[in-house]
Amino acid sequence: MPSELISVTEARDLLKKHSELLIPINVSLMDALGLILSENVFAKTDVPPFNQSSMDGYAFNYDSWKKSGKLTTEGEVAAGSADNVKLNPQNAIRIFTGAAVPEGADTVVMQEKVKISGGNLVIEDENLVKGMNFRTRGSEILAGSIALRQGMVMTPAAIGYLAGVGIHAINAYPKPSVSIILTGDELQCPGKELRPGQVYESNSYALNAALKQAGISKIDFFSSEDNLVALTAIMAIALDTSDVVLLTGGVSVGDYDFVVRAAMANKVEQVFHKIRQKPGKPLFFGKKDQKTIFGLPGNPASVLSCFYEYVLPALGHMSMRNTALKSLDVPLKTALKKPAGLTQFLKGYYDGNSAIDLKAQESFRLSSFSRANCLIKLEEGKTEFSENELVEIHLLPEYYG
Repeated sequence: MPSELISVTEARDLLKKHSELLIPINVSLMDALGLILSENVFAKTDVPPFNQSSMDGYAFNYDSWKKSGKLTTEGEVAAGSADNVKLNPQNAIRIFTGAAVPEGADTVVMQEKVKISGGNLVIEDENLVKGMNFRTRGSEILAGSIALRQGMVMTPAAIGYLAGVGIHAINAYPKPSVSIILTGDELQCPGKELRPGQVYESNSYALNAALKQAGISKIDFFSSEDNLVALTAIMAIALDTSDVVLLTGGVSVGDYDFVVRAAMANKVEQVFHKIRQKPGKPLFFGKKDQKTIFGLPGNPASVLSCFYEYVLPALGHMSMRNTALKSLDVPLKTALKKPAGLTQFLKGYYDGNSAIDLKAQESFRLSSFSRANCLIKLEEGKTEFSENELVEIHLLPEYYG
């Protein structure tokens, strides 16, 4: 496919079309947080598995009590007890929360609503009705019933629920594994002294954090010289080990930009290269079998903008999760202008009422990005936007660590 500029909308459509769902895996409930079920899950047991008390108190037969007006206390049943107790209709038995209600009992009165007088139980609960504080066997779910349906997200509550119905593992869509390849002879690791011509490398730090924030934990890192042979070899390793490969830098058309040529050498099919947008115009997207490749620009603000607008949604498509940034239409706090013929994503701040751009919009600057909570999308077809005009913003993920 020739390297022709496409629109943001066209790029997103192609991205969705070519981001294939990963093959489901069997995973322990302990490792299932955030995954999406690939099939229905059926309960292995009735819940509760026996008639169960929901209170500490006394279990008794309601009709017998109403008829005779008195109950004699006898024994007790603790939670976890395996004793097969049968209740005399004229008696009440001490019982504890979660314990099996003895055969013959159908009601539990809480211990705060009774007193013992001469070995008899005196109930002082005017609101007591038959069946109170009594969980019937299977009242939550019956064995063999669908506990959770395909497509449900594994939240903490869902995981706890499935454990409670006897499930220890599920089939779910995995989260993609990711390799990050850094290109650029000018890059130096933070903490080391800069030599002439060098800059500190920050893209791996930002991408690693953004991926982890999106729930991606399997991340591998590579770096390559600005050399076609070296980059081709490293890309082959990354394609072999990960579902998604992210490259930073070297994606334009300069003499030392080798990403596209290395991708072609690895038989990667180009889906698109270059979008009518700012920042991130030279973004590359390709496929090799089930593997997805993104060539991100080298400038830090461009890297993060492209990650949030394209990589993050692709990760969601691959794992059936909705990871795309939330969109809102809000008024601009101040008037804005932009170049013709490009969609522009501005680092912005949304205060709950309106959005303002944070200046320092150059693609190499992260200072404003570090204070941003949204990206302001200025549509391709316009060049001027007035104060209070409605524009689309994309809310950046929040971190509550």
